Amino acid sequence: MRRRLINSTLAVVLVVIAVFGVSLVIVETRTISNSAQESVDSEALRLVSVVEGRLVGEGTVSRDVLVKQIGGHRYARIDLPGQPPIEIGARPTDGIIEGRASGERGETVTVMESRSTVTREVGRTLLIIGAVALLAVIAAVLLAVRQANRLASPLTDLAETAERLGSGDPRPRHKRYGVPELDRVADVLDSSAERIARMLTAERRLAADASHQLRTPLTALSMRLEEITLTEELDTVKEEATIALTQVERLTDVVERLLTNSRDPRTGSAVAFDLDEVVKQQIEEWRPAYRSAGRAIVCSGKKDLRAVGTPGAVAQVLAALIENSLMHGGGTVALRSRVTGNQAVIEVTDEGPGVPVDLGARIFERTISGRNSTGIGLAVARDLAEADGGRLELLQQKPAVFALFLSTVVPDSRNTEEARKTIR
Repeated sequence: MRRRLINSTLAVVLVVIAVFGVSLVIVETRTISNSAQESVDSEALRLVSVVEGRLVGEGTVSRDVLVKQIGGHRYARIDLPGQPPIEIGARPTDGIIEGRASGERGETVTVMESRSTVTREVGRTLLIIGAVALLAVIAAVLLAVRQANRLASPLTDLAETAERLGSGDPRPRHKRYGVPELDRVADVLDSSAERIARMLTAERRLAADASHQLRTPLTALSMRLEEITLTEELDTVKEEATIALTQVERLTDVVERLLTNSRDPRTGSAVAFDLDEVVKQQIEEWRPAYRSAGRAIVCSGKKDLRAVGTPGAVAQVLAALIENSLMHGGGTVALRSRVTGNQAVIEVTDEGPGVPVDLGARIFERTISGRNSTGIGLAVARDLAEADGGRLELLQQKPAVFALFLSTVVPDSRNTEEARKTIR
């Protein structure tokens, strides 16, 4: 591209120089020739006037007087009636420029000049025109190189950006070039890079959330299936199978919830539900894991609470808190239900060391963890709680006390539809 721009610019300049240069040479040559002819003619007229003046005053004209009146590079011949001609200077032998003038007393003056003087003047003019043309060509080449670099370099950068974008590196460069058309292309590429980056971030986040949220239910389900395989009592098999089916339904709900949040995190499906059932389900589901760890999980507090939210999402939030206590806490884990104002609160606490002081304000941020875990569980739990209009907070660091706040439903005065309106 650089070569094409330079060649095209140089071709245009050469055409302009050829057209105007030739015309200028022709005009200057004619101007110089006409000027030389006019100079010789005026010289002849001047000598005629001098000769007439001498004839009127003294009656004679001498060569010595006329020699001083003509330049040394010209030849003059003065013809007087009844006298021999007077010649001044060397008569040119080659091409000449001749001027002739006659006086009232019959005298004739002829002035000649060699055409070589005109040729030399034309040569100097051509040299000047050629030098100007050469400077114009050099300037055109420099400008063409500069313009080619100004256009080709941005195009090369844009091509590299597009190639980098296609290879999976969606970082925008935010580089502009001062050319509106190229800057527009750069804007489009940067916008595409930002959209791709957001899409990749959402996909990675969905994969991380799915991996984290599905791990616990799958572990619990595998434990139930192991118990089924190890027992021969039909009642136990039925009980464990029923619990396993419940956990499969929860897995389905987890997947649907993750997909919904990945499409629109603000989308909620809040309904009025029995909070005690969700808490009881989580206690039963996590009791085997705590029993295996030599620990206990208990619940207490106000009963018969109805809250507004998505049961599956609330179950996932509680599961994240219970799992967090299992992994990072110690001793007995307690779930306590209470009411504050128009909100139902479920507190999850344990007897462990609590949350480090430096992590207290950032505990719900992604990738933030004090025990080399993923740092995803609490972040996902807070997102799930906020999607249904609730909130998840750390009330106390040592020992750790997490609290899930949900809107309550008064059975006598509010029905499920009103609860939906409230949460919306």
